[in-house]
Amino acid sequence: MLDGVIIGGIAFALIGLFHPIVIWSEYHFSSRCWPAFLLAGLALLAASLFVRQTIPSAALGVAGMSCLWSILELKEQEKRVARGWFPKKERKKST
Repeated sequence: MLDGVIIGGIAFALIGLFHPIVIWSEYHFSSRCWPAFLLAGLALLAASLFVRQTIPSAALGVAGMSCLWSILELKEQEKRVARGWFPKKERKKST
């Protein structure tokens, strides 16, 4: 009966959680960490296929899609950093 509301709340929370994860990941690893989001997203989506209960399956699916969407957001975050909207991590120069 409340499944839709619960799933909506989970989606809202996961989207809110992934925003700082993308910022942190881009800051520490640059947008080159996108394969980690791809693998995590595919794994979570695959896991959602094997869970029989609606809410946990939907939560895994939303988390998986959030990981995949984060790949695009990493590129956007890189642009935001270039515009000066977020701090840029100074990379050590290799000698």
